Amino acid sequence: MSKVYLVGAGPGDPELITLKGRRVLEEADCILYDHLASTDLLELAPASAERIYVGKKKSNHAMSQEEICALLVERARQGLNVVRLKGGDPFIFGRGGEEAEALADAGLPFEVVPGVTSPLGIAAYTGVPLTHRDHTSVVTFLTGHDVDSIEWNRVGLSETLVIFMGLSNFDRIAERIIAAGRSPETPAMAVRWGTRPDQQVVTGTLETLPGLLQRLGMKPPASFVVGDVVSLRDRLSWFEKLPLFGQKIVVTRARDQAGTLSARLSRLGANVVELPTIEIRPASDYAPLDQAIANLGSYDWLIFTSANGVRYFLDRLDQSPFDLRAIRGKICAIGPATRDALERFHLKVDVLAAQYVAEGLLESLSAFDLAGARILIARAAVARDVLPDELRRRGANVEVCEAYRTVQPDDLPRRAQEILAGKPDWVTFTSSSTVENLVAAAGSDAVRSVRAASIGPVTSATLRKNNIQPAAEASVYTVPGLVEAILSASR
Repeated sequence: MSKVYLVGAGPGDPELITLKGRRVLEEADCILYDHLASTDLLELAPASAERIYVGKKKSNHAMSQEEICALLVERARQGLNVVRLKGGDPFIFGRGGEEAEALADAGLPFEVVPGVTSPLGIAAYTGVPLTHRDHTSVVTFLTGHDVDSIEWNRVGLSETLVIFMGLSNFDRIAERIIAAGRSPETPAMAVRWGTRPDQQVVTGTLETLPGLLQRLGMKPPASFVVGDVVSLRDRLSWFEKLPLFGQKIVVTRARDQAGTLSARLSRLGANVVELPTIEIRPASDYAPLDQAIANLGSYDWLIFTSANGVRYFLDRLDQSPFDLRAIRGKICAIGPATRDALERFHLKVDVLAAQYVAEGLLESLSAFDLAGARILIARAAVARDVLPDELRRRGANVEVCEAYRTVQPDDLPRRAQEILAGKPDWVTFTSSSTVENLVAAAGSDAVRSVRAASIGPVTSATLRKNNIQPAAEASVYTVPGLVEAILSASR
């Protein structure tokens, strides 16, 4: 049975979505989403789900509230599971009550899924508790849209005031609160994009904050907290003290592989922008790999130089008449990510490269007599030939089979120029192909204008070949090593 869900997306950080909110997004047929809801959450929905932007900014409404309500009713009557994704909480200045009324009047089933309302997110991420035994036991929420409609003599003296959507009127709001008897020295704070890595906070007093906002040119959306609890911010703030807070970092890995690096950087406070410079696609011709799989038991060694090579090799094995029992040889992996990909299929790695490049792998294999050994390398279509050439020099019979290929995404030139024009602090590179593709799309001058972080010496050599000097290079050639290099260079 279809249903409409009014879902609170939380204040900005997509990880603050509730478990129930996540579940209904994963089951959605249609999503109507707001300007304030993180678009990252749209990725939770099935690819087939319809996504409709219905955001409302001041004087710029994609749809009126009446049109949104009508669209909810229309899609629900089509038998769809509909998610109305709203910033914050649907029932706290989210107009969820109006949408619920429209659905009730139409006789349609609905549920309301609460979200972390923005004042709670702001309180947590700025270090300003809305209640505190020594400072306040009363909190008042109000909207700052219509200053004249509020009885400031009644609400202005509330120990903690939280004001939604009051940026354009805050000078008048402050005047009214002071006129109601509140001290001009009362601490006050404005917060834009609370809980996000681009969170902006301005603190002052009721008397000084309006002038500060004007000088700094703060733009909507912004909320305000007024009260003695704001004075606790210097002691309790934690989010803005994260080591990479405020740094915009571009991740150039393929979309389905960017998550690990993006997550590590985000947890350190970085504003991560994903710009996939490569797409991983199946091999152009699987005949050589299929033939190798048919003779899998004849190989003394299987060498994997990436997690992608593992994934595509095993996918092809699954499509063959054979399975893992056909593997007779030892298994060698270039690094921990490749080893982990193998171990997920319960394949034990016999040799792990000492350093996570071809040269390190060759060093680890130096203890073995490879004369006459049959070796299969399943890898990308384009890769360095250092490994197979040296193994052949040592007397091995080496077969290199294309397991996958990398291509440049169609929209890379447009997105690269747009993102680099936004002046990020770092751009990360995890392979030579990420370097070559970004330079081809945006030009070396544009890439050179941003600090480059390299996963290791091979990638750094490709950067230097393009006249780009890496500002950070991982000493351990892994994603954690890359993050540590950025941290060290940022200290």
